[in-house]
Amino acid sequence: MFERVLIANRGEVAVRIIRACRELGVEAVAVYSTADRDSLHVKLADRAVHIGPPLPAESYLRIPSLVAAATTTECDAVHPGWGFLAENAAFALACEDNDLVFIGPRAETIETMGDKIAAKDAMAEAGVPLVPGSDGAVDLDQAREVAAEVGFPVLLKASAGGGGRGMRLVEGADDLEAAYRTASSEAQSAFGDGSLYVEKAVVGARHVEIQVLGDGEGAVLTLGERDCSIQRRHQKLVEESPSPAVTPEIREDMQAAGQRACEALRYRGAGTMEFLLDADGRFYFIEMNTRLQVEHPVTELVTGIDLAHAQLAVAAGEGLPREGRAELKGHAIEFRINAEDPAADFRPAPGRVSRFRPPLGPGVRVDTHVEEGYAIPPFYDSLIAKVIVWGEDRQVAIARGRRALSELELEGVPTTRELALDIVSSEEFGSGDYTTSFLADAAPSLESLRGGAA
Repeated sequence: MFERVLIANRGEVAVRIIRACRELGVEAVAVYSTADRDSLHVKLADRAVHIGPPLPAESYLRIPSLVAAATTTECDAVHPGWGFLAENAAFALACEDNDLVFIGPRAETIETMGDKIAAKDAMAEAGVPLVPGSDGAVDLDQAREVAAEVGFPVLLKASAGGGGRGMRLVEGADDLEAAYRTASSEAQSAFGDGSLYVEKAVVGARHVEIQVLGDGEGAVLTLGERDCSIQRRHQKLVEESPSPAVTPEIREDMQAAGQRACEALRYRGAGTMEFLLDADGRFYFIEMNTRLQVEHPVTELVTGIDLAHAQLAVAAGEGLPREGRAELKGHAIEFRINAEDPAADFRPAPGRVSRFRPPLGPGVRVDTHVEEGYAIPPFYDSLIAKVIVWGEDRQVAIARGRRALSELELEGVPTTRELALDIVSSEEFGSGDYTTSFLADAAPSLESLRGGAA
């Protein structure tokens, strides 16, 4: 195992990895911007290095600063967390060039799976089912041809990125040109690459993903699925495992597809294969996230496998906890608590937390970097906490989720707590019969979206 690891991130994920390092007897080195000087991850780390001013481009995204922080503190490895540089091949290469182990896939894997077109080609070769669409980036005229061939509605997607940026749903031919120009401009601004590709929009679909672990030599462990269909602007709000829509047969087929992909890539570390699942049980590859996911705790709770520990062990050459399929036990649900105002189109709400009391009790886990008095900065992602619950079955987990969210006290800024409570209490969620359009469909019955939250 490593002696010392630099965590090239901030906030909740930095806290998560620092704690994993502590449990394995590994020293953890934090980095921080001026805005994060007093943050919890800085307090918990064995050492901390200041890397620049608040803006990410001048701190958490500066590869030379991060590499210098790791080398000057004599780290053996670097954990990128999620977001920022976690899926940046140049960062992985820079670590390797400075004799630092990058705790994640090889740079070439990150590069392949980060390019939507190359990723689709690789998955097609591995026999993973794909959504019908263009073979690569297309210009406007080509987009028209592909859309006419596969049929509307279609999705325009940025070739070089994700997270909903550079993505537009197009319902008909008359809307295509305006949507193409807007999506291309947005993609250029977000990723420095305005190229787009076209996919058939799978109507009435669920967003289901498979967690994988690979040892880098072809051995693979799959850890079941997570249902991530409840989203706002293509960003996840609630995740659960197992999915209410996935039968044992579909689960095995999806995990087999994930295994084939990882074997073909000689995948190293933790990753997630994301799929759309239609009403007929057919699934289609969307993308692969070559990192630990925000929603990883639900998988940890139903499998009993610590994914952060596994990442560190694989990177240190100690192999996988096991191979094949992880056994699933019980049901887990995660609720993301964001500093946002749901009644104001999820407007970010930085500010000072005047009171924070996390829920406790059986089957409840809270991952957060928030403390009472913490000032949420305006420069970073709005995620401030995750409430994760486990129960013997889905109904127990839902009841426990309601209880935990009702006990959570987080005052001083608007948050998505009330929305999460509305969702878990709704008939639509309780039935398990929902799709990626859940929020739009259920909005009239969700009081927190109408400004009714306190």
